[in-house]
Amino acid sequence: MFRTQPLPKQLEIAGPAALKLFASSTTDDADLFVTVHLFDPDGDEVLFTTAREPRAPLAQGWLRMSHRAVDPHRSLPYRPWHPHDRVELLEPGQTYEVDVEIWPTSIIAPAGYSLGVSVRGVDYVHAPLGERYFAHGRELLGGGPYWHERPGDRDRPAFDGTTTLVTEPDRRPYLLLPIIPPSRSEGPE
Repeated sequence: MFRTQPLPKQLEIAGPAALKLFASSTTDDADLFVTVHLFDPDGDEVLFTTAREPRAPLAQGWLRMSHRAVDPHRSLPYRPWHPHDRVELLEPGQTYEVDVEIWPTSIIAPAGYSLGVSVRGVDYVHAPLGERYFAHGRELLGGGPYWHERPGDRDRPAFDGTTTLVTEPDRRPYLLLPIIPPSRSEGPE
């Protein structure tokens, strides 16, 4: 989990996002589950009601590293376009550049709140809170109906490895967020 300091003033975010990573794995494939979080001043995660999930994080994105290829003609800085037309297995220990699309979001984060981004090897799950919700025969814990556990897929040894995030002077990861500038009626920045 990577977190910002508390925001000095409110911040409006609206649109798609993307995460640039540099990662390696001890196996020939890896799944990346990216979650963008909002935390209140007490450090508790703020969860949102969506059309498919009663308590979801701010935004999420997923990518299988063997499907990291992007179409440069269809990609935009804030929306990498993965054609998923080929499998490019990883060489264990080698570092790869990876662009993860994060689904659009829209929020005004109040001053004093902070943003976070987590990169995991499994689906996002929050602890059950109060009333429990179910859909498609399972409890909803933050990812809605998007579970990545089809038998014969993620239960293979390729997904039991260790994935390492890399940062070096020539390999700088970043989160690209669609920040909406304050309007003039809100006063100076």
